[in-house]
Amino acid sequence: MTDRHVLVVGIDGVRLDLLPQVDTPHLDTIADAGFLAPIEIDAGTPTMSGPCWTTIVTGVGVARHGVWGNRFDGNRLEVFPDFTTRLAAERGRRTYAVGGWEPLFLARQGGPVFRAPSRLGYLAPRADTPQAWEECDEGVAAEAARVLGSGEELHASFVYLGAVDETAHFLGCGAEYRAAIENADRRLGRLLKGLDERPGRHGEQWTVIVVTDHGHRDEGGHGGDSDLERTAWVAARGPGLPAGRVPRGLRHVDVAAQVYLSLGIELDSHWTLDGTGFAGTA
Repeated sequence: MTDRHVLVVGIDGVRLDLLPQVDTPHLDTIADAGFLAPIEIDAGTPTMSGPCWTTIVTGVGVARHGVWGNRFDGNRLEVFPDFTTRLAAERGRRTYAVGGWEPLFLARQGGPVFRAPSRLGYLAPRADTPQAWEECDEGVAAEAARVLGSGEELHASFVYLGAVDETAHFLGCGAEYRAAIENADRRLGRLLKGLDERPGRHGEQWTVIVVTDHGHRDEGGHGGDSDLERTAWVAARGPGLPAGRVPRGLRHVDVAAQVYLSLGIELDSHWTLDGTGFAGTA
């Protein structure tokens, strides 16, 4: 039986319209082997990291998971858990989540989103500055590449990179923002290298999904309803995702659904997900 695995890399706040202007060879490799497609954030979902990331990793919208902002009080994550927690608790799968944004990983502000993966990592930025976030993401990527490349059994993993978003908030979407996107792509390359170097990886089949949560206004900032803020994207490659077939009409809720499908798990009716995976409309 084929050994199936999924890696989801979340890069916060990357504008789709600027990707052609930056050097992202590792993201391009994923898109060339599969697809890169836009996502329009659902109407009624605030264009903020909390609601969008929670939707991405749970497979249900804000009305169900209950995260409406960057505070997570009043959430329903015990009913609609993230995919790393659900796979570990309900399917006995080995899962991993790592990153540097507190509400995703620590029990503060009503969080965390990642409640109980098999393995959890958290590396805090030393300060709330673009450079400190770059250093944090560098540590996250190094740790994730080490874990992914160790040969440890991991069926589904989530790696969060936040420096691009923080750079836009502080400096807008100019040259520094574009450089931050390129830095994130280099870190993505380290993760892919970790997968390539896994000992005993013969027979493993990996689905790799890279996704962003929202866009940014030119001056930096989000939370509104402009096209720049409401446009996100997802890129993916792996078994069952033919190169060049770009699905249309994808939503953030499809990401978690595709994680399960890529692991060979049918979408159980009792999970009541809002997403259906990456079939879309060609």
